[in-house]
Amino acid sequence: MIGGIFPVFIKEIFTTSTYEKEPPEVKCEGLDLRAFRWTQVMIYSIEEINKDPALLPYISLGYRILNSCASPTNTLRAALTLASGLEEIGSTSPCPPAISALIAESGSSQSMTVAGAVGPFQLPVSYFSTCACLSDRVKYPTFFRTIPSDYFEAKGLAALVKRFGWEWIGVIQSDNDYGRNGVLAFTAEVQKFGVCIAFVGTILLTYNMDKILNVVEMIKQSTVKVILAYVPEGDLYPLMTEIVKQNITGIQWLSTYAWTTAPRPSTPEIYQAFGGTLGFVGQKVSIPDLKPYLTSISPYKDLNAAFVRDFWEVMVTDKLQRVNFRNQFGDNVFFDQNGDPPAFYDIVNWHLINGQVPTSLCSNVCPVGTRKAQIKGKPTCCFDCIQCTDGTIANSTAECTPCPQEYWSNDRRDGCFPKTIEFLTYQEPMGIAVTVVSLLGVSLSLATMMIFIRYRETPVIKASNSELSCFLLFSLLLCFLCPLTFIGRPTVWTCMLRHTAFAVTFAFCISSVLGKNIVVVTAFKATFPGNNAAMKFGPAQQRIIVCSCTLIQILICILWLKLNPPFPDMVFRYSNKKIVLECNPGSEAAFYAVLGYIGLLAVICLVLAFLARKLPDNFNEAKFITFSMLIFCAVWITFIPAYISSPGKFTVAVETFSILSSAFGLLISIFAPKCYIIMIKPEKNTKKHVMGKI
Repeated sequence: MIGGIFPVFIKEIFTTSTYEKEPPEVKCEGLDLRAFRWTQVMIYSIEEINKDPALLPYISLGYRILNSCASPTNTLRAALTLASGLEEIGSTSPCPPAISALIAESGSSQSMTVAGAVGPFQLPVSYFSTCACLSDRVKYPTFFRTIPSDYFEAKGLAALVKRFGWEWIGVIQSDNDYGRNGVLAFTAEVQKFGVCIAFVGTILLTYNMDKILNVVEMIKQSTVKVILAYVPEGDLYPLMTEIVKQNITGIQWLSTYAWTTAPRPSTPEIYQAFGGTLGFVGQKVSIPDLKPYLTSISPYKDLNAAFVRDFWEVMVTDKLQRVNFRNQFGDNVFFDQNGDPPAFYDIVNWHLINGQVPTSLCSNVCPVGTRKAQIKGKPTCCFDCIQCTDGTIANSTAECTPCPQEYWSNDRRDGCFPKTIEFLTYQEPMGIAVTVVSLLGVSLSLATMMIFIRYRETPVIKASNSELSCFLLFSLLLCFLCPLTFIGRPTVWTCMLRHTAFAVTFAFCISSVLGKNIVVVTAFKATFPGNNAAMKFGPAQQRIIVCSCTLIQILICILWLKLNPPFPDMVFRYSNKKIVLECNPGSEAAFYAVLGYIGLLAVICLVLAFLARKLPDNFNEAKFITFSMLIFCAVWITFIPAYISSPGKFTVAVETFSILSSAFGLLISIFAPKCYIIMIKPEKNTKKHVMGKI
């Protein structure tokens, strides 16, 4: 025996004069044509099974169908009646046999009531309910259904929302288990795609008009263009009529299985506002001979022929769980561990002629070059678009990503371009100036050297120690060439060359000046009787002093290159849009050691020259050396803070300026007076004048 509970007679609403404020009057009197068809299909199916001995040999199925009036209370009463085998109140017929299975009910709330009540009696329950909550095998261990769970429909609806790129949608739910659980499942799915729910409106068939109008106003006030109605046909229809009445259009409606193909809303009037609706419907096939059977039903035929009195005696829960066969349409029929069949849907669209898929966003998609900024108190789908900061871009996503270190963002913040490479070149004005001044210094050094060679036998040249003067001129020539190594793109070799060449040439230069200072002092001491200092400090000793002082600097440079040599480096700290190429000294200690050594030699030279500045000779070099050392020390004392504070290629400019200034100071201070006498005042180029014996 199989029991059936159908809402054959349903709640009918009789509109009263106070319907605008009060709930409508409800009676269980109207005939639900669709539910009546369901009862006949059940009867037809049982008769077809009984006709085919191959399906259930030696077994005949019977049925008993009761009305639920679409009410959980009536459904529970009918279920208990069927489960207990009792007749309905007022019946005098014998008690029927106990049922082995129960088919009930069309509403999820009613099915939950039945499944919870008859579950302990191991009576399988199956029918038309879709609520995913009924898949809970702990609460409803005997519930099976022949329609997909809302869990699958929720995933399908979420996939549709993702497919069309809707991120800001509204939801209408029925105030029952079907609506609440369905919306919960749908919300959980769409949140995985970053979709935001703008509002959730709740309706029910028995709600008064005020509540319906509140939902309508919610729709009108919202900016959403897509609304999902997770509501059965009966609950949704009052809202649909009010939406049509207020001419609310331009909304893309999403429908559920419960009303996608329902007959009542499928009218031209409803179509005005709901045209274009998109939703799911269960896959349908045509059952052979069912239509003739339904059309042949007539109250004038044998009343007893409508129900078969044989009972289906063998049917238990564990056998239903193992059902797995292919029906005549080629579909596999089985139940999963939750009692759910395979989920199949067809998509139904209430088609609009020349209609377009709307967009539904709380905020427009951020253009390239901007990022999302969440608005306080609003859902995540509502945001402002703020331009990315310098150095970051946003092209395909709404998040700002930093450019690589060698790149910078463009003005639109949608792409990175290479930063400008900056270093001192020969083509720019500063490089040209350094080159011209360096070559001028080289020319003056060569000219002075040629004058000294040409007039090497004259008293002025002999008095200034021609050998040390040549050493000094040669070192100055190298000093003037050093700035040329600071121009151009830094490489490993040029970085090592520019620092070590500068250190060695200036050490050689100051060592030569030191030698000249010692010569002047010893020459003065030689004028005293019995003093042979000049004999002890001859040309060999002079060369030793110059070479040994220079060798110390060479050893420091060798250690520098061996342990931590200078190297080309990219510096980003000076400007966001530029990369400055410069030579990193490698070891700061070594760099300041070579500068300190040159400074030490310069200070010694200055002290010796200062002590010998008032010697009695008419041509006393100590005065000029003193002046040159003052210039040299002043230049390099101001060099250190200027070097540290100068940005980018100006660091190189400061260094080259210091080299050229100190070299010109030595060249002009020491050799200009001699060249002046040789070339302009030859009458003073005599031994008497030089010795002060005029």
